[in-house]
Amino acid sequence: MLSQREVTAAIGSTAYGSGGDKLGTVEHFFVDDRTGEPTWVAVTTGLFGTRHSVVPAREATFAEGHLRLPVTADAVKNAPAMAGDHLDPGEEAELRRHYGLGESTAPDLTAPARSADADTVAVPVTPPVPATSETTARHAAPDVTAPDVTAPHAAPNPAPASDGAMVRSEERLRVSTELVPERRVRVVKYVVTEEVQVTVPIRREEIRIEELPLGATDGVPAGSLAAGTLPEEIVLHTERPVIGVEVVPVERVRLRTELVQSQETVSGQVRREQVVVDQDTLPPRDAV
Repeated sequence: MLSQREVTAAIGSTAYGSGGDKLGTVEHFFVDDRTGEPTWVAVTTGLFGTRHSVVPAREATFAEGHLRLPVTADAVKNAPAMAGDHLDPGEEAELRRHYGLGESTAPDLTAPARSADADTVAVPVTPPVPATSETTARHAAPDVTAPDVTAPHAAPNPAPASDGAMVRSEERLRVSTELVPERRVRVVKYVVTEEVQVTVPIRREEIRIEELPLGATDGVPAGSLAAGTLPEEIVLHTERPVIGVEVVPVERVRLRTELVQSQETVSGQVRREQVVVDQDTLPPRDAV
């Protein structure tokens, strides 16, 4: 059986089944009205805790911040839905049949237990139960401002009073980055043809007639000169461009990667819980 300290610490923790499967989050405990022992525990299951299941807590254990319950995940998933924060004998009998616990010798009327430092609180609502005077006194509507300590079946060790606090949760975007391949790069050489113009100096031979006076500069007497003849033709030469290509190395090319940082805006939908007051009118005390 869980102690009062373990009951307080287990609220808000994760509940696991007998097979090690995660069942959900512990919402609150139900205690016996007479003994104050925790007999059932409400566990929120499903997406965002949209489903509430009631699980037997008599053989539950609390260790390493987790609550271990002697039931399977399928049994919790298929458990009958229970509304409210108090179990009447019919609801408790239905739960016992579902979990195969058998009938108890005395009705185990339960109410939610809370500690002063608990994160969540469930205000006990006691529906009117038409029964004998004993059950009428047991199910009398509680006085919020002053507990009725004169009730014949009041628990000898009642749970500590709650501070009325409730945890409101909301979703937040958790954005991270991951490195993924985007494209492959490789070095490929190919030939590009382009037109190149180069200015080259060209030399050529031209004909020029020179007239020299006889004996003017060469020191040869004029009388010794014989009449010569000119050649019939002279071959003139000129230069022309000769184009040729050769492959020469001009530079070295290699690949390397570098990180370029940029900013990108992402968006997503988040949900948050809102707290509203759901009020129920309690019947007058003298009408019970």
